[in-house]
Amino acid sequence: MKAKESTDIFPEPEKNEQFFKQHVGIGTTFDVGLRTFTIYRKTIQLYYVNGLSESLFIMNLIKEVVNLNENHPKITDVKSLIQNRLIHQQVSSIHSLDEATDKLLSGLIIILVEGETEGFAIDVRQYPGRSPEEPDTEKVVRGARDGYTENIIVNTALTRRRIRDERLRNEMVQVGERSKTDICISYLQDVADPGLVKTIKTEIENMSIDGLPMGDKTLEEFLVKQGLFPFPLVRYTERPDVAVSHLLEGHVLIFVDTSPSIMITPTTFFHHVQHAEEFRQNRAIGIYLRWIRFIGIFASLFLLPLWYLYVLEPDLLPKMLDFIGPDKKSDIPIFVQLIVAELGIDLLRMAAIHTPTPLSTAMGLVAAVLIGQIAVDVGLFIREVILYIALATMGTFATPSYELSIANKIARLVLLTLVGLFQVPGFMIGVTLLVLLLVSKKSFHAPYFWPLIPFEGRALFNIFIRQPLSKEKERPSIVHPQNKLREPE
Repeated sequence: MKAKESTDIFPEPEKNEQFFKQHVGIGTTFDVGLRTFTIYRKTIQLYYVNGLSESLFIMNLIKEVVNLNENHPKITDVKSLIQNRLIHQQVSSIHSLDEATDKLLSGLIIILVEGETEGFAIDVRQYPGRSPEEPDTEKVVRGARDGYTENIIVNTALTRRRIRDERLRNEMVQVGERSKTDICISYLQDVADPGLVKTIKTEIENMSIDGLPMGDKTLEEFLVKQGLFPFPLVRYTERPDVAVSHLLEGHVLIFVDTSPSIMITPTTFFHHVQHAEEFRQNRAIGIYLRWIRFIGIFASLFLLPLWYLYVLEPDLLPKMLDFIGPDKKSDIPIFVQLIVAELGIDLLRMAAIHTPTPLSTAMGLVAAVLIGQIAVDVGLFIREVILYIALATMGTFATPSYELSIANKIARLVLLTLVGLFQVPGFMIGVTLLVLLLVSKKSFHAPYFWPLIPFEGRALFNIFIRQPLSKEKERPSIVHPQNKLREPE
């Protein structure tokens, strides 16, 4: 970001007030205010933003400072006297009006003293927001019910609560010429790869943009530059326990203010197929849940193209499975039915999102019972199309990562198209291109298809068979940890 020229604080209060009128809009915008009072014949200015600062703290500070007038010793250093009476744990000095403006618009209050070229910034921020609650997209049967919110201070506190290590670092930076969005880079100093931390810092510092209107997603587009590649190159989570698990492995977390989800870097394809529920149950149940989830993900990607291939090439189907084919002919080509059904499912999903909660259940019943049944009765769809579309959709919803589920759906549509055009060669070419695409990608210099390619047997075994944490002695090599052993020295 291009640095602005610094404007020093004026000793004259009138000039400081004029600066804030021109640059912040005091007197025009209602939510930025100025409170002026006199201490030992010196004018004291207090600047604040309504809605971002805690009013009770401000009133207590004003009361403490104003009460200085009740004493009448010969005071010469009013600034030091006021500094000693600022009853707050976070007080910092400011030396320019530009710095004061940035802090003021972040929710801090600014105190300027007549005759001084140095002021004070007091952090009394109280951002509006909701309390931590379990995220809808990552629910578990047993486990913690707190989740990240849109408040970056709350989010870092939820993480710090789980890692009380003096080597945990939360480095704050601001991005956006206009938005000045707070971004926190979180990592374990003696575990995380210093090269990865430096890369992320450099990319963020080199960003040049007005603001981050979509929060972490806008930041992601600057960091990974994935173009039209549909598969997610970073992992999002709204669960503090999931974030901390990755932090202990050596990953770097990125918090963005106003975003309830945090980014985990680097990540691979297989990071997106695991869920917190597998670790909240005992090992046997966790392995069972993981394999059921894997089957669902496989079905969401390959079930429809394979079934359509057998419809086009029935000779490939074993005799014992010939019942899966369509039992009657239809005037509408199967390919058209599949595409229309796929688009219809997405349309229903979007309608459910935009439907008010009291009406969503009724809308789902109407869609499932009326539209689905009538579509079969009038001959728009055959029954097998509805069945296999439903199974593939269940696999899509069973995918832990929403971003991966949508990417798998796009890949499924491409495979369907290739099967429709070229049958068996189309399916083989499509699967080969998909694997090559996944293998060729990297996330922050980490191979996206690790540990399958490049192959690492122990890590791959741990993905398919969940190990008890007591046997997880080493951190994953993909993050290049400084300290490879989980056990303390």
